[in-house]
Amino acid sequence: MAKYRAGRINEEVKKEISDIIRTEIKDPRLTAMISVVDVNVTKDLRYAKVYISIFANSDEEKNASFEALKNACGFIRREVGHRVNLRYAPEIIFELDNSIEHGMHIDSLLEKINK
Repeated sequence: MAKYRAGRINEEVKKEISDIIRTEIKDPRLTAMISVVDVNVTKDLRYAKVYISIFANSDEEKNASFEALKNACGFIRREVGHRVNLRYAPEIIFELDNSIEHGMHIDSLLEKINK
């Protein structure tokens, strides 16, 4: 039963964080497209590690968007605490996830091999 609950909590927090980033944050530094790839909430519900993927034109834009997210961490934590009925509002820890970019790079290499 506990493993099902952990999965439900992870998905609910993921959905809410994605919605908060998309609609609530009004930071002008967030110009890139940001997608929440995965969320892992610890068993004691104190910490939530959020894996995000940022699609930007340049590395500077990507870094600025990541810094804006890190600065909005407290706001996101408060909103998650209001929206998700948990005992504790988990502390949000953002991690960059480059797996999509890595997969696109591997795909382009495979296309070159096939030609």
